[in-house]
Amino acid sequence: MEHRLAGAGTVVIVTTGDADILFPPLVASTMGRQVTEQIYDYLAEVGAEMNTIGDAGFRPQLARTWAWSPDSLSISFRLDSMARWHDGQPVTSDDVRFTFAVYTDARLGSSTGSQLGNIDSVSTPDSLTAVFWFRNRTPLQFFDATSQMQVLPRHVFGGMTPDSLRKAVSGITPVGSGRFRFVSWKRGSSIELGPDTTNYRGRAGLQRVIWQVTPSPVSASTMLLAGEADLYDTMRPENVREAAADSELVVASFPGTDYVFMQFNFRDPARRNRAHPLFASRELRRALSMAVDRTAMVRNVFDSLAEPGIGPTLRVFPTTDPAIEQIPYNLEGAKKTLDSLGWRVGGDGIRERNGRRLRFSILVPASSLNRHKMGVLLQEQFRGAGAAVSLDQVEFATFSARLQARDFDAALGSFHLGASAAAVKETWTSAAARARGGLNYGSYMNPVFDALVDSATSAMDASASRRFYSAAYSTAVADAPAIWLYEPRMVLGIHRRIRTSRIRPDAWWSSLADWYVAADEQIPRDRVTR
Repeated sequence: MEHRLAGAGTVVIVTTGDADILFPPLVASTMGRQVTEQIYDYLAEVGAEMNTIGDAGFRPQLARTWAWSPDSLSISFRLDSMARWHDGQPVTSDDVRFTFAVYTDARLGSSTGSQLGNIDSVSTPDSLTAVFWFRNRTPLQFFDATSQMQVLPRHVFGGMTPDSLRKAVSGITPVGSGRFRFVSWKRGSSIELGPDTTNYRGRAGLQRVIWQVTPSPVSASTMLLAGEADLYDTMRPENVREAAADSELVVASFPGTDYVFMQFNFRDPARRNRAHPLFASRELRRALSMAVDRTAMVRNVFDSLAEPGIGPTLRVFPTTDPAIEQIPYNLEGAKKTLDSLGWRVGGDGIRERNGRRLRFSILVPASSLNRHKMGVLLQEQFRGAGAAVSLDQVEFATFSARLQARDFDAALGSFHLGASAAAVKETWTSAAARARGGLNYGSYMNPVFDALVDSATSAMDASASRRFYSAAYSTAVADAPAIWLYEPRMVLGIHRRIRTSRIRPDAWWSSLADWYVAADEQIPRDRVTR
């Protein structure tokens, strides 16, 4: 009979990139989200079914109960009276109102702020009641109020201006209300969390969770196979074969909610007030897209563990039509288009126009072996069309900084979309290009696309929403602000002794506090206590 001990066991998660920051409104990295979602709570979280319309399936966190107004333009949330911050202070409705103000303050520049425009205000009738008031009825009202913002302690952050808060948060110890507490962060090396032993939702099942950072995907998989780590969530085909032969490991595969793309910069990185000398041209972007055989590239790098991308969305979303028309692979068509644009092939096979060579660089994070391989294949395919491409491979921190500074010609980027297709508003719309913390680093702007996205996210009827989303995606694909490379499946390698709970496709870590190691299966690191 299995013997389970509360707060026993250690999970070491090996990752190839460190967290960017541990302040929820400014988190942009997947690892940052993994960590902050253990430390901080939402009012309620999306369930395993990933429904984001209405309130069906949502799991309570800080909010014990809620009630809709008769006109559906407000929702009243009753907080759990037992909820406490990790420093012992009670969680109150004032913290909720403060959180909304922080996320939506343009001076702070949270990328989530652009998705909260339908929330007019938050009122606090008493210390445990927070009422969200909405401008319009939409399918995502509940999701916006509960699952877009992790609630922040006003007594910790409330005394700072947005500008000073942005600068100060990297030096402030995170104080949340989640089932795990912050223990330590050795930048570039590791992050450790421990259980909040008196948490209002119950003590976590693990004693320690450690994210171990290694810059190399090869060393990450080696650590898992050598038993030095318990989980690796970016398994490659060769890793899967090795792990499947290891009796101590289990391989689990799920539809993912990430996609990878080569983004074109519409602005000149040297002079941001000018259009990019190459990529301001829609027809040039389309020609380069046509020169890329994405199906062959994905098969080469991933075998069956990924599919070609279909646009700024994912197949897993019910609002996505997987039959969105793509720019087809047609090398001869790409060459003809480049010819028609005046790009003539020179003696070395590289095209020129008016004394300018068709040359550009692709920014690539060194931490991603998959993206590096894709970059090499892109070089080869662009060369076949007459373009000279160099790979600018940099460490992940530098990669992120240069994206934010818009300092690139093209970049191999990726987005983790979470549970809602509405995330497209913070990744590809004009507002996301203009906002201080916006994620539309290439500055793609098309008012038709923006309007279709707005219609999709406000349509109350699911079929109408799907039609608007499909039209928006088709517009973006035709404009070619990026080459939509691949959707990887989520493939986890996990040590067999780890007892997991439900796995949500967009966030395998959402139930981490419910994981545990049975007493009779513990290894030495499981018995380490603090």
